[in-house]
Amino acid sequence: MSVAGLILAAGRASRYGADKRLVRLADGRTMLETVLALYAQVCQPLLVVLRPHDEAAQAMAQAHGAQVLWCDDADQGMGRSLACGARVLLNRPDVSGVIVGLADMPFVSLSTLKRVHQVLQGQQQAVLPRHLQRPGHPRGLPRSVFELLRDLRGDEGARHAVDWQRAIHIEVDDPGILQDVDTPVDLATFQRAAAP
Repeated sequence: MSVAGLILAAGRASRYGADKRLVRLADGRTMLETVLALYAQVCQPLLVVLRPHDEAAQAMAQAHGAQVLWCDDADQGMGRSLACGARVLLNRPDVSGVIVGLADMPFVSLSTLKRVHQVLQGQQQAVLPRHLQRPGHPRGLPRSVFELLRDLRGDEGARHAVDWQRAIHIEVDDPGILQDVDTPVDLATFQRAAAP
């Protein structure tokens, strides 16, 4: 049994003012490429949810061996993207769980992703990373909740399908799990913090 990766990358990035997924980071890679490369090292299969006709993101996903899932109703919110992924994963009996990542969180460390992956394997509980007692992403979801995710709507995410208080909480020394890039100021701040 394997743990899949599911990257939610179908948002409009309206607060950023441009397609933030294509913004280049300090190492020259785009934000989306950075996230894809990270998850490709740990999760198989790797799936990416995109809005239709997103050829640039599709090319990046395929370059990292990811399966593209087209979400026709992505404008209805992140819940629809998560539901799109859950419906595909329900048809993959070889997948025991999934780590859900966000395309605008490129500063998550490889060690954190590996830890979530390790803890999730063989579990029937969700896995929630925390940094300085604050919950973050990516989050691990066991196969037992896939059915509950398939009809999510709006921006509700998995909170109506998963009791996060009863999840396995793991404390990580990784501020990247809290660094959701919504604006150019966010990106500049997080990159300064990550610089050696």
